[in-house]
Amino acid sequence: MRIIINGALGRMGKVLLEAIEESSHSVCALVDRAYTEKTDICFPSLSDFSGEGDVIIDFSSHLATKEVTEYATERKIPLVVASTGHTEEELEMIKDASKTIAVFKSANMSVGVAFLAEVSRIAAALFNNSDIEIIEKHHNKKADAPSGTALLIADKIKDVRPELEYNQGRSGYGVRQKNELGIHAVRAGNIVGEHEVIVNTGSQQISLKHEAFDRRVFADGALTAAEFLSDKSAGLYSMSDLVNI
Repeated sequence: MRIIINGALGRMGKVLLEAIEESSHSVCALVDRAYTEKTDICFPSLSDFSGEGDVIIDFSSHLATKEVTEYATERKIPLVVASTGHTEEELEMIKDASKTIAVFKSANMSVGVAFLAEVSRIAAALFNNSDIEIIEKHHNKKADAPSGTALLIADKIKDVRPELEYNQGRSGYGVRQKNELGIHAVRAGNIVGEHEVIVNTGSQQISLKHEAFDRRVFADGALTAAEFLSDKSAGLYSMSDLVNI
């Protein structure tokens, strides 16, 4: 595959480039607004690249959603959306794009996290009267809280426990309500990413946890997602489709 990286100079863009160089795929364009001029392979914006690409992997920012979805749909190029923190308007842009092209969107590109989300859904359904809490930990430079991954896991749980209401960053005075799903964010140091789901029935507790030790896991997952899209028709796909538990 010929891959266009959007957000090439970001932390994840650099790791993704390394992963691609070690794979059978190739990079046809490195796109980042930090580039001050165009070269044969480096471009300040997607519109500056007029060559051919097989897939776009976007590790830039949710603020680039309009640009990347418009470019991908106009050029009929499959798109992997690996950024987080999207507004409702931006999510609609992604859904609209998926009517024309194959779009893969996940708040977390780790296959292991996808497994955690699916197992959490199963546990929530099995122990359908339990208290459930999600604790996520990330480095002190992460801007959004709670993480997109924590919300992804919460949404999976809510699929089978629709009565639950999210309580983000519990504070104040009062006992826990039965229909709460607590979501808590920790920001410290250089934590790559950690997500724990606690399922407590009163008589027993199950703790489900995933910890990323290196950002390479997200780059490898994004590549797997790009490969997954290679033979897919227009539509919106996620890690659930890839893992398929």
